[in-house]
Amino acid sequence: MGTGTPEHRSGRPSAPATVAELVQRQWGDHRTGLGEADTRLTHHEVAGAAAARAALLVDLLPRGAEPHVGVLLENTPEFPLWLSAAALAGAAVAGINPTRRGAELARDIVHTDCRLLVTERALLPLLDGLDLPGVRILVTDTDAYAALLAPYTGAKPGEAVLRRGGPGPADRFLLYFTSGSTGAPKAALCTQGRLAAAGASLARQFTVTPEDVHYVCMPMFHGNAVIADWAPALVAGASVALRRRFSASAFLDDVRRHGATYFTYVGRAVQYLLATPPRPDDRDHTLRLGFGTEAGAVDAARFADRFGVRLVEGYGSSEGGAAIQRTPDTPPGAIGRAAPRDDLAVVDPETLQERPPARRGPDGTLRGVDRAIGELVNRGPNPFEGYWRNPAAEADRRRGGWYWTGDLFYRDEAGFLYFAGRTDDRLRVDSENLAAAMIEDILARWEDAAGVAVYAVPDPVAGDQVMAALALREGAVFSPGAFAAFLAAQPDLGTKMAPRFVRVVPVMPVTATNKVHRVALRREGFRCGDPVWWRPGTAPGFRPLTGPDLAGLLARYEAQSRAHLLG
Repeated sequence: MGTGTPEHRSGRPSAPATVAELVQRQWGDHRTGLGEADTRLTHHEVAGAAAARAALLVDLLPRGAEPHVGVLLENTPEFPLWLSAAALAGAAVAGINPTRRGAELARDIVHTDCRLLVTERALLPLLDGLDLPGVRILVTDTDAYAALLAPYTGAKPGEAVLRRGGPGPADRFLLYFTSGSTGAPKAALCTQGRLAAAGASLARQFTVTPEDVHYVCMPMFHGNAVIADWAPALVAGASVALRRRFSASAFLDDVRRHGATYFTYVGRAVQYLLATPPRPDDRDHTLRLGFGTEAGAVDAARFADRFGVRLVEGYGSSEGGAAIQRTPDTPPGAIGRAAPRDDLAVVDPETLQERPPARRGPDGTLRGVDRAIGELVNRGPNPFEGYWRNPAAEADRRRGGWYWTGDLFYRDEAGFLYFAGRTDDRLRVDSENLAAAMIEDILARWEDAAGVAVYAVPDPVAGDQVMAALALREGAVFSPGAFAAFLAAQPDLGTKMAPRFVRVVPVMPVTATNKVHRVALRREGFRCGDPVWWRPGTAPGFRPLTGPDLAGLLARYEAQSRAHLLG
């Protein structure tokens, strides 16, 4: 390892105003900066390659057009190189999701006004037949692309910019799509200044140094990989190691190959890692930390016990309007506590009043959680920078002068905040509000469960019933008696929380960012191709949902004029 730049040798990353400045810092640093499979580039080579692409970008973007570049790539070196190039030129990158198809994919590209689309040969078939007016396509792994770049190979950072004065902190840098669970995905905006500040904050929080290696295995079209993994590495002068697509079976081999020390995760990635067969060398690696969301307290403890790696659960809304940082005294299951002068609150969306805190009982469990759950809002200044050409969604997010996260939380009497799911994941059972995430955390304790998802299905008369999808550990067979006994033994499983229906899935359906595809699960409900077990009455036992059972159930919905709610 060579010496870094003066800013990096101290191990205390400063906070530059722009991402462009961070990219320029790499010039002259000959340590390894970027790796993927058998590819290795120094920081200096990364800066040079980014400068060449920035110069090409300036020449190719039509004058007067929005300076937007669509990137339809898996996690190849070209992705961070084009991020760096856009930063240097003062352009913005729209991360295009390669799991989208047809008209939806075309809509994402056209909606974000991309005049250039960077892709690779493996993904070209996705574009067949799409109407993409005015979009020029660059295919990275071709001779034509190499020839196009060749005249710019001597470019230096800072030479090619789209407007005089170079990029500034307020320049648009990212347009990244939200999950789109309730309609078409929205393109959230992020400026160079906000991304640089976010990277510096995380680099300080996790003491990232130039000796660290950040393993980027989450997709880079999503904000998690760019904001929480790539950006802090860029700030600290750390190296970045890429994985084209997340692979649980190849995870540790990759970590060892690159000497990775840090990774991020979202959704069910941690569950997939825990589902791999244990090996004697599970702790033989360089990882020191994982940072992400939705692992859950149970799986985080299992991960630390098996791999010797601490997982830090954090919270930051995709759009940047609210964030919670974990403190050393954060109790198990909590995300963290709002700062003393923070404006975060948990409110009832209808009355706008703060929810009362849950209180800890003599046995240590929290009581009154159902009354404590509300939506997390930020009532003060926040860094939300809006959505691209979606004023209705932006107004809804900012209604009443507050920033509405769309996430359910509850607070304990000490002020610690607990994640309870998306607002879409709220269930109302017998007039009681429940949060899917709370029930999932309890069901995840079952030793045979490799993955758990909880969601609402309509009740035949009123409100909802609880349904759970279970993916079983390798070799396990669903035992209705053992599962019922497990539920009965859980002291914090409320009387309304026990699942009415249990669907046993071979693999948990997930989105491209490894989040459970709840929309699909809710849509199918108990009418699906997988085995479904149910409790037809108040008895605790489960039995298979047979054809006659299903016919009787549907008749009840018809009798109550609620069959249409089943989809």
